[in-house]
Amino acid sequence: MGRQLVWFKRDLRVTDHQPLCQATAVGPTLCLFIYEPELIEAPDFDAAHLHFINQSLLDLRHRLRGLGADLMLRRGPAEQVLETLSREHRIERIWAHEETTNSVAYQRDCRVRAWAKRAAIPFTELPQYGVVRRLPDRDGWADQWTSRMKQSPAPPPVRITPVVEPDSGTFQTAADFNLTPLDRTSLQVGGEMEAQACLQSFLEQRGENYRTGMSSPVTAAQQCSRISPFLAYGNLSMRVVFQATNQRMRQLREQILTAGSHPNLTSWQQSLVSFQARLRWHCHFMQKMEDQPTIEFENMNSAYDGLREDAFDQSKFQAWCDGQTGYPMVDACMRALHQTGWINFRMRAMLVSFASYHLWLHWRQPALHLARLFLDYEPGIHYSQVQMQSGVTGINTVRIYSPIKQVADQDPRGEFIRRYVPELEQLPDHLLPEPHKMTLMEQSLYGCRIGKDYPPPIVEHATSYKTARDRIHGVKRSAEARAISRAVQAKHGSRRRPGSR
Repeated sequence: MGRQLVWFKRDLRVTDHQPLCQATAVGPTLCLFIYEPELIEAPDFDAAHLHFINQSLLDLRHRLRGLGADLMLRRGPAEQVLETLSREHRIERIWAHEETTNSVAYQRDCRVRAWAKRAAIPFTELPQYGVVRRLPDRDGWADQWTSRMKQSPAPPPVRITPVVEPDSGTFQTAADFNLTPLDRTSLQVGGEMEAQACLQSFLEQRGENYRTGMSSPVTAAQQCSRISPFLAYGNLSMRVVFQATNQRMRQLREQILTAGSHPNLTSWQQSLVSFQARLRWHCHFMQKMEDQPTIEFENMNSAYDGLREDAFDQSKFQAWCDGQTGYPMVDACMRALHQTGWINFRMRAMLVSFASYHLWLHWRQPALHLARLFLDYEPGIHYSQVQMQSGVTGINTVRIYSPIKQVADQDPRGEFIRRYVPELEQLPDHLLPEPHKMTLMEQSLYGCRIGKDYPPPIVEHATSYKTARDRIHGVKRSAEARAISRAVQAKHGSRRRPGSR
């Protein structure tokens, strides 16, 4: 019945929390969250992340108190906080979830393990997602992922015997750190209660047209699941999402058998099949960073080293960051991110594509800017995706998105653009893809003067597109790139059999 300590990190929930369940089954338990300045003041962190974390902590504390315990809040380097508490409360074992995250947290975990070994305190880390540590290769990974997802989720403990600590600690805000104050207006709310409600509303109501509605920013905000921030901070476990989706699909199959073919039921079924595939992709991309942590900083395929590094244009980068590129879809997406912290996958890909190809920016600084903007920033997914959309993996198709064509394809009536780029509100639909082509008379008529009310394009699309395509394919065709790409594919490529898709 020795005293246990559960260290909450990016797993802010009580449902399907294996460290919490196992610790509380052993003895009195102290539940801890640490505000770590080195993480919070890192270049990929934003006040919005801290705000979401605090909302999640408030919910977590409420739930733990309902189980008889409390959530202790502390600030400082993790190993120092853990050492102090372990000494004060005679902790016999520390429990936590495994993480696949940025280099700052990785180095922190290494220091904690080293301290625990010196202190002779067992430190038990349990898997949280389908990411497998020390994986020799990708053969059989998909089966391991499925096996983990099919395990029964652990229910919350019925009752927690607490380690009594009179000072439960206080919440920290942006003002307590070197963070720009939060000024974003439409962020999702964190916490396990919000996460469960969001998942339920998607599976029961919003998800019917997910497959067809996910690509357009007009429809995606409602028809995508919107659970990504809750997964990023562990308000939901992937296993719970996977099994809830399976249960909903079984219900749909039963309805189809009972009612016969029905368009609504069919669209539901197709949408949830697509959604299930993306649950697996979530861990597939995180596994890449687990296997090769350097992708946070270095090209996955080293043949692309030096391609863009010396061509970085700060003024173009700043225009991209501010949503002032002169391309309405790019600017609308960036401004939407500034307000809401979320944009759909296709538009994320377009933003990275535009920065990497049209502006010819190395991916590292755009990746950090987007990390700060994405409320659902998950490092393991983020850097894999940014590299893929920048064309430096060597194993993915090079996709250079046309910001002009994306208007016609994804926002033909300009609903999204007019919402986030109000300077263009009065323009007719046919002028929205390229407002810089308006005549002076049209600019006067629609109250938008190019160069004053809205910027002209910072690069010319056709020229930038062709130049980038020629450069990237020039490297991709080289013998060196092809050789390294084979090694990258062997290390990171999917092993799923075509017949199992």
